[in-house]
Amino acid sequence: MRIKLAEDLGGGILSATSADDLHEALLRSAREMGFGHFALSLEIGSGGDAGTSVLIHNYPSSWADVYVGFNLGASDPIRRAAERSLLGFRWDDVPTLIPVSDLEQAMFDTSRRHGIADGYTVPRHLPGEVTASCSFVTGPLTELPVSMLLIAELIGAFAIAGARRIAGWAPSSDRPKLTDRQRDCVLWAARGKSDWEISRILGISHDTVTTHVKEARDRYDAHKRSSLILWALFDGLISFADIFRWRENA
Repeated sequence: MRIKLAEDLGGGILSATSADDLHEALLRSAREMGFGHFALSLEIGSGGDAGTSVLIHNYPSSWADVYVGFNLGASDPIRRAAERSLLGFRWDDVPTLIPVSDLEQAMFDTSRRHGIADGYTVPRHLPGEVTASCSFVTGPLTELPVSMLLIAELIGAFAIAGARRIAGWAPSSDRPKLTDRQRDCVLWAARGKSDWEISRILGISHDTVTTHVKEARDRYDAHKRSSLILWALFDGLISFADIFRWRENA
């Protein structure tokens, strides 16, 4: 029964060819699963002017006005929690993922007064490329349909993929490219090593390390070493695991 429902709803999501189609498919999906509202947020790029944002929802207009008018997206705990979870999460579980401030708790209380009480959020995060979430929400008088959360997980993932496709996303082909040696130097810099220490580790001269780091910064137009490291993380040239696993084994 539930597998058939997932196939049916998923088919509608995947066949959407426009934002309007996706809105209608999500609206139907939310209602079939026992939710009253949904919100899909997709941000493509690293936050610059060249990025693209997609927002599709059927939240009450009063809450949408408050959310946009007070720029609550900048401090939304659901958005922060979405970057800390590999799978969907219930809103009741947010405090186990991130610390929630008094101001953020007040935001939950305010949303409840506008008809947004509880929810389940499906996150997706590709560093430097895509940050997205799809939430299915209930009102104050409706219990969260726990038996439908697995289906919500699948539908949310399909919806994010559909939104990315509709937005015309494709991996960037003009990213800066680093040589293997430049990447090695950036990785050791991220591990907290100075140019002199990197030269000892890699068996090359201090001047050569300095040159590699400078050329890597130039390719990314990064004026600081820390900015270069962040860009390398965004582009997947190095990972947090590369950095911290070494520290654990050092």
